[in-house]
Amino acid sequence: MTTNNTKHIKPHWWRKSIAGLVLGYTLALGLAGLFAWYGPGGIAPGNKTQFNMWIIAPMWMLIFSLSFLFKTGNRALIWLTIANIATFGLLNVTRVYLA
Repeated sequence: MTTNNTKHIKPHWWRKSIAGLVLGYTLALGLAGLFAWYGPGGIAPGNKTQFNMWIIAPMWMLIFSLSFLFKTGNRALIWLTIANIATFGLLNVTRVYLA
């Protein structure tokens, strides 16, 4: 008696993975940039650059992990794109007014 009990990767998981990898990384960069401008001391403190460099990876992995909680891959792409647009829009506004 043989049963074909193989489990296949769902098609929307590829989109979730790509959304988490690409859009999650850009979102983590944008959030680190916002912290650099809005964080304590503004953009000037020297130690803050080291912190910003190291905080990107944990934020990226958190966003990547949370991207699998979306119901479909398209929703992950849409919401992470909206979050990226909002983050980089706010970052550009911040750079204009605080520079």
